[in-house]
Amino acid sequence: MARSLEGLVLAPVADQAPGQVGARTRFTYHEDRGRIWADYAGGDVVRGHLVGTREGDRLDFRYVQLGRDGATASGHCVSTVVELPDGRVRLEETWEWESRRGRGTSVVEQLPS
Repeated sequence: MARSLEGLVLAPVADQAPGQVGARTRFTYHEDRGRIWADYAGGDVVRGHLVGTREGDRLDFRYVQLGRDGATASGHCVSTVVELPDGRVRLEETWEWESRRGRGTSVVEQLPS
């Protein structure tokens, strides 16, 4: 199992569609006994929160966010935690909006120290 996410700051490796997370979005993760949560903001996202669980290297969480356009949105994501050769963490994600149409994949990586 890859190391704990507690206190890690991650960022997308590429922009998603407009109104979603982008390369300027930063996620600050927390983890405690199989529970995970994070706050995120940046780019088109004014404020976002996610909460869920971790079993091994699999995360399962729900997210909600407020966009710069004033719209709110929510969805579900399943991620695989991967430890990179340099020791940083990558999350390989499959997500789906629950408040609107759309689904996709994304990758976020721990920022270098």
